[in-house]
Amino acid sequence: MQNNLLSEFGNIDIYLFDQLLKGRFDNCEKIIDVGCGNGRNLVYFIKNGYQVFGIDKDAKAIENIKKTALQLAPNYKIENFIVAEIEKLPYDNACFDLVICSAVLHFARNKEHFENMLHSIWRILKPGGYFFARLASDIGIETLVKEIDTTGTYLLPDGSIRFLANEQLLKSYTAKLNGDFYEPLKTTNVNNLRCMTTWCLRKK
Repeated sequence: MQNNLLSEFGNIDIYLFDQLLKGRFDNCEKIIDVGCGNGRNLVYFIKNGYQVFGIDKDAKAIENIKKTALQLAPNYKIENFIVAEIEKLPYDNACFDLVICSAVLHFARNKEHFENMLHSIWRILKPGGYFFARLASDIGIETLVKEIDTTGTYLLPDGSIRFLANEQLLKSYTAKLNGDFYEPLKTTNVNNLRCMTTWCLRKK
């Protein structure tokens, strides 16, 4: 059973897997993973006939996902996977049904960089489309993080430095983007060392 699940879904983010189980993305045809890395979240989509695109700034990661795509579907359009920056996505407005952005936004250098990435993502999402993001936050460890400067970066108890969102910030951006939550904010606390929040929006 375990091997079958791994073969079908890969090492997928558990919260993205939850959305698949709920049938949330059944009517999505064209999807992109921004900051796709080696493609851990794309196995299911590639195997099941979705039009899958991926970008990452790491050229080696893009080569790896191209190889994976060909192994999963020998005739797959590997030119869909390119090296690019999230804040400068080379796609037309409103062209994707689903944008995945897992464990990426917290690497923003500052609030301006965070906003540039977010608006770039939102621009390419179709009205009615889904945005799935997981990012570091201070939700649940507010008193344990240390502000580095006024740009939004913090030192976490695990020793890493990240741009941290909080509940107010995420709700504020949701309203500014004219989005709706299709899932409530959910946060995983890892032994009070770091917290990861799932941010799921649908574009009005």
